[in-house]
Amino acid sequence: MRRFLAPLIWPAICGVLLALLLVDHVPQLIGSRDRAIPQVPATIQAPAAPNGPAGYADAVARAAPAVVTVSSMKQLSGEETPLMNDPFYRQFRRPPTNATEQPINLGSGVIVSAEGYILTNNHVIRSADEIEVTLADGRTTTASVVGTDPDTDLAVLKISLDNLPAITLADSTHIRTGDIALAIGNPFNVGQTVTSGIISAVGRARLGLSAYENFIQTDASINPGNSGGALVNAEGALIGINTAIFSRSGGSQGIGFAIPTNVARSVLEDIVTQGQVVRGWLGIEAQQEMPLARSLNFNTPGSVVVTSVVPNGPAASAGVRVGDRILEIDGAPLLDPNAAINEIADAHPGTIIALILDRGGRRLEARITVGVRPPNLPTIFNPLQSNDSGEQNAPPAHP
Repeated sequence: MRRFLAPLIWPAICGVLLALLLVDHVPQLIGSRDRAIPQVPATIQAPAAPNGPAGYADAVARAAPAVVTVSSMKQLSGEETPLMNDPFYRQFRRPPTNATEQPINLGSGVIVSAEGYILTNNHVIRSADEIEVTLADGRTTTASVVGTDPDTDLAVLKISLDNLPAITLADSTHIRTGDIALAIGNPFNVGQTVTSGIISAVGRARLGLSAYENFIQTDASINPGNSGGALVNAEGALIGINTAIFSRSGGSQGIGFAIPTNVARSVLEDIVTQGQVVRGWLGIEAQQEMPLARSLNFNTPGSVVVTSVVPNGPAASAGVRVGDRILEIDGAPLLDPNAAINEIADAHPGTIIALILDRGGRRLEARITVGVRPPNLPTIFNPLQSNDSGEQNAPPAHP
């Protein structure tokens, strides 16, 4: 019997092994209803987060405590009340009563040191007899004026309170168009408000707002009451002091201007250490305007022509005359009048600045000893106020 079964054992074993192999690799051959279940990952991977934070609450938390409300008050007597403009009222007026304080302006400010120094706009506190500062934590105190700089529309105040939060000042030369910008202030006196946008442009000038202009432009909403408040970056560091808006309605239309931190820092240091801002001065006025250039037979676009020379001033002493065309300042071609304004202002009084002039086709050099700029003078370059069509541009306004 074994002789008959032995030849069949090995083929049977091989057949069983082959069947198992087929079932393992091709299960559909056996017609089973059971199907292999695909394995599901244990966790679902979230999509990669975009660059940058999802919000700016941390930046606001760092900056907002240092932003204050600045209320300017003026002493008014009964004789100075608006009712005194009414002839009927004047017939029955009583003797003047005691002077009363009336608010004349409301703006914002930024605490920049633990010692209590505050940066704000000069137009916020101009003509004020008393200045009240309200902190974000609710504390209120009176501020003193350390000094003002109308040429940049900045003012430095000081308060005396303990545990003052101070904002971090960024280097404004590093900001770029497209960077995130957050405006913090007290618009319309509704309370501290944060708006967001981007840096729309840098180096804005010739707006007619102040003597020295180098503004940051932003579309973060800036409204009345924001003047003197903070413009901060995505980290909560101060990059500018909000100053003006371009608006036909009086409210924000997405074009706001801020004074860069580096300008504000320089003004702050000069006022605190010297009591005033000291700037270089040449004693001339000039204008970059094509109609004037054509009238003097200068056809080069962007001609800069001397329109006024202060008698006995530094430029007059060096022989500069009305009608001279400025070609170079200290060996550099005069391509940007606004940059030239800032360069001259930064020059230390007593240093020498060399101007290359064109006078009737002759090339001349005038070596001018820089003087100290008197306050409240126009800049050496007058801003253009008309566009190509001859229409007057609506100037920006202080919010």
